[in-house]
Amino acid sequence: MAMISRRELLLGGAAVAAAPLIGGLAARQAHAADTLLDLSRLSHEILPGTLTRDMMSFVSTGAPPVLRMRRGETFNVDVDNGLGEAVTVHWHGLRIANAMDGVPYLTQNPIEAKERFRYSFTPPDAGTFWYHPHCNTLEQIARGLTGVLIVEDDEDPGFDADIPLNIRDFRLNGEGAFIDFYKPRNAARGGTLGTVSTVNWQVTPSHDVPAGGLVRLRLAVTDLTRVATYRVSGDEDAGARVRLLALDSNPLPEPQDHNEALLAPGQRADFALRVPDREGEEVALLRDTPTGPVAIATFRAVGASANRTLAELKPLSPNPFAEPDLANAETVEFLFGWTPDGDAPQRSICGSLGYTFWSINRIAWKGDVPGPLDPLATLKQGKTYVLRFRNETQNDHPIHLHGHTFRLLRSDKRKVPPLWTDTALLQAQETMEVVLVADNPGDWAFHCHVIEHQKTGLAGFLRVEA
Repeated sequence: MAMISRRELLLGGAAVAAAPLIGGLAARQAHAADTLLDLSRLSHEILPGTLTRDMMSFVSTGAPPVLRMRRGETFNVDVDNGLGEAVTVHWHGLRIANAMDGVPYLTQNPIEAKERFRYSFTPPDAGTFWYHPHCNTLEQIARGLTGVLIVEDDEDPGFDADIPLNIRDFRLNGEGAFIDFYKPRNAARGGTLGTVSTVNWQVTPSHDVPAGGLVRLRLAVTDLTRVATYRVSGDEDAGARVRLLALDSNPLPEPQDHNEALLAPGQRADFALRVPDREGEEVALLRDTPTGPVAIATFRAVGASANRTLAELKPLSPNPFAEPDLANAETVEFLFGWTPDGDAPQRSICGSLGYTFWSINRIAWKGDVPGPLDPLATLKQGKTYVLRFRNETQNDHPIHLHGHTFRLLRSDKRKVPPLWTDTALLQAQETMEVVLVADNPGDWAFHCHVIEHQKTGLAGFLRVEA
């Protein structure tokens, strides 16, 4: 009789059943991975002329790579953990098998130092996604561990260039050294903002783009905290045109001639940019701040004009979601607020901030521990649910559900479009309803993507039972 290890016992039978899929030397020898992520600590120049030490990346040579894959095709990722501490990798926004979701103890054991783990999944949706750790999440993201993930469209829309933009801040002093990643008093409010804004680990990078051409700008906000409006701004008289194509990986029903989007941590936006005709003309990606907009990246026209128009682009194909049955939907309530007590979270291999400030339905997440843990709600596979999100606080909470995509229905504060998303920005004192079909079985993490909020109680999980 085969023995079951303590690691398998902690995760239960699901981990044992998934073992042939997710690991083992024989499985790795059967076929090579599509890519290797060699998680490493490194020094890198963020501020010009100085090295920031003890950063973290998914490669040993610099900024995390952009991962590209195709809808409906299996993708294998080997993760070698050279960080010297435990880690997992979550594929934000992908509706994949629960065993591949990358949440410590809920879906897998942490990948410990010097271990290798294979993730194998088949993305059902095209669009702009991202990937990040879910163990010691705040510190590992703060040190740089976020990357953009792209699932290619079935048909080429016709762009001349495709530029992923990993948008995130670092907390550095003037010499480029890390300072405290958070302040407790800020964690109990809106969160602790970074001090140095970067795109793809660069301060205000400039990209050369074909004059008069069509460029897809993929914005992924991988920041720990910041909620802001992002705007693509160019001189229309010089030929610049901007169109908003998709939000949170999903095409808009009709592309809109908007040049801005309000984005919170975890959210994404795809813009089509028609580049100005004259060489040397610039378009800026701006972020609104309390003191006015600031440029965080620029795009410079080069070469003779291609004289293209936005009308030449083919529409993005929609992703295949099950249509909700609103007439027979069950409503489930979630209250996002402060914790009813101040108990410290449990100590964990995945770290703790040492505070509990927040809760969902008056239940504060205990931390990433083996459990047993109870779900916030149990949903039946294939059934439609309206999730009612109620924010009793004065702070914004981008609410992210793993493994599913939901559609915005209504808000008591503003008009919301019927968009499909995996991360809904719940604003201060707002009540919002969303709808989904619970069509992906498993235990799915459900949390605020302001990581200080997540790590101090504003997290839990939903169970989808067959």
